[in-house]
Amino acid sequence: MPMSSTGGRRRGRGGQINYWPGFVDALSTLLLAIVFLISVFMVGQFFLSRELSSRDTVLDRLNRQISELTDLLSLERSSRRSVEDNLSALQMTLQANQAERNRLQGLIDSGGVAEARANELNTALESQRQTASRAMSQVEILNQQIAAMRQQLAALEQALAASETRDKESQARVADLGSRLNVALAQRVQELARYRSDFFGRLRQILGNRPDIRIVGDRFVFQSEVLFPGGQAVLRPEASGEMDRIATALLELERQIPPDIPWVIRVDGHTDNRPIATAQFPSNWALSAARAIAVVQALVQRGIQPQHLVAAGFGEFQPIDQGTTEDAYARNRRIELKMTER
Repeated sequence: MPMSSTGGRRRGRGGQINYWPGFVDALSTLLLAIVFLISVFMVGQFFLSRELSSRDTVLDRLNRQISELTDLLSLERSSRRSVEDNLSALQMTLQANQAERNRLQGLIDSGGVAEARANELNTALESQRQTASRAMSQVEILNQQIAAMRQQLAALEQALAASETRDKESQARVADLGSRLNVALAQRVQELARYRSDFFGRLRQILGNRPDIRIVGDRFVFQSEVLFPGGQAVLRPEASGEMDRIATALLELERQIPPDIPWVIRVDGHTDNRPIATAQFPSNWALSAARAIAVVQALVQRGIQPQHLVAAGFGEFQPIDQGTTEDAYARNRRIELKMTER
């Protein structure tokens, strides 16, 4: 019976339509989209945390500088107040001496003692004038230092404002990057899902409706007996035709998918849970991995690019049937093909 190339539905026995593969394709696409959104969120968190860390470092440095300048400004203001108090006291003393000088000036003609006293007062007055002049110079220096500190504070405030502006711009860039990544990844997920559906549809057409080759979820499943003798990892001679048909579908897929979409066909080997212990295969894991590698090598020999193939062995640890009958063991001995992202 011909099968649809979209992989969305198939007809089973009795002509009934089985929608399960389509649902599984939709669920796998949704899972890929969720994985992508989580990846974008982590990338955004990484860029945002790096920007915030840089901003916090700058803010800490600026806060330390502001604290130091504030302490210096407080110290200078205290010194200035002390100098101003001294200057005020000197000015009051100067005024008192000037009054005393004027009082004694009228007594100069009355005797030498008064004149000597006036000379002493003049000398003291001159000394106080010099001291006042020096105090005024110190006040002027303090005023200049305070002005310089205010300029530094203004520069620091400008730097802080510029840092906050850069932080906002960085957050906007991260948000824009996340949005673009969301759109790009959504497109890639849709394209990969379409190519996977086309590939499985093509395989169904090539291989036909066989009970030993079936679809389970988003995987193409071959019973191990179709490809390998029991307990061995060398392909049967009659499996060459199956490998040729699979390689034909893969070669068509390689020509269709753009090179910028990272995709692989994962070949998974599985065994039943009955242990094997031979010189060649000390465990079921070794047997399943060897069978997956044998399929990959056969496909590479038929022209498939090695970078589009992955071999994985799961041993008996991923059964699809928990039973202990021979039919259950046979279903668990399988080779699966799954198209996924690299």
